[in-house]
Amino acid sequence: MFLNTSRKSPLSRRDFLAKAALGAAFFSTAGVYAEALTQTPKQTEGPFYPDHLPLDTDNDLIILNSALTPAVGEVTYLSGRILDARGEPMRGVEVEIWQCDHEGAYLHSKGQSGDKRDKNFQGFGRFVTGEKGEYLFRTIKPVSYPGRSPHIHYKIKSKGKDLLVTQCYIKGDERNAKDMVFKNIKDEKARASVEVAFVPLANSKAGELTARFDVVLGLTPEG
Repeated sequence: MFLNTSRKSPLSRRDFLAKAALGAAFFSTAGVYAEALTQTPKQTEGPFYPDHLPLDTDNDLIILNSALTPAVGEVTYLSGRILDARGEPMRGVEVEIWQCDHEGAYLHSKGQSGDKRDKNFQGFGRFVTGEKGEYLFRTIKPVSYPGRSPHIHYKIKSKGKDLLVTQCYIKGDERNAKDMVFKNIKDEKARASVEVAFVPLANSKAGELTARFDVVLGLTPEG
């Protein structure tokens, strides 16, 4: 648990290497053959992008500021890379995520189950990618709520401009087939690209999970 009784520190790049346990393949030579890449599909932002951002917007959604009580849910280290259309890592771009808590409530005034919202769950986080285009969040495994399968929203930004809004889903979850947003992705490879395996984190005694979602933008270094 990344607890700090004075002030919470965001998960560092060292934490990224130690806790995400992605292995050497993650940091292989930059530049994947473009023809082997599937561009991450654009999806709706939805109605629950936070209408009031928390004071704490770092990449650890489990602990708010200096609080000692963590959010309820299956703790997950969610990581990946942001790549351009050529497979080159995009350094210095901002990754935002937001999702509902374990009760299905968003950080939004009109979110479902607002009266039951987990006050210890940050619900929103930001991370600026590193040299390899990498990002990391500590959050909870997403849960479903009426009308939607479990998912996490993503927004990729650079210099104040939105580059992509998308969502990721739990790989193999049978509820995906009934989710209208997921079903709206018509290309089979594109659908597969947003399904993410949530698996046990190696050597974790707390039952933590890890998940990797690489985002491929339809952009080149020139634009």
